[in-house]
Amino acid sequence: MSRSYEVMFILRPDMADEDADKLIAGFTSTVTNSGGQVKSVEKMGRRKLAYLVRKFADGNYILLTIEASGPVVLELERRLRVTEPVIKFITVRMDEEEKRLAKLKALRGTRRKVSAEPVPAEAAGADLAEHAQAGA
Repeated sequence: MSRSYEVMFILRPDMADEDADKLIAGFTSTVTNSGGQVKSVEKMGRRKLAYLVRKFADGNYILLTIEASGPVVLELERRLRVTEPVIKFITVRMDEEEKRLAKLKALRGTRRKVSAEPVPAEAAGADLAEHAQAGA
């Protein structure tokens, strides 16, 4: 079963662009050769890290959006783990996240429709009268 994932990894800052391109091409070929599909590759550039990772204060961020099965993702993560220039990586399953966001969006849409309807004045007055009687 194919699912969508985002794989973010950070490369060493002292790595040449040509070498980084070769590495990214190797990771994308790993996915495609295993039966997955690479949706997009986004080079986010060099950024400062929040804390030192393997004695590096900054790194080159790369975001891969892929559609693949579980074993393909496991193989990609294994390759990321053993590749020396990769200093950090994370994989996030996006189909669950998209489902959750769609649910929240639908919930917010129903709340807006309900809150957009004005309350009739006589209904509000009746509620106040009932509340006053209950308190007395």
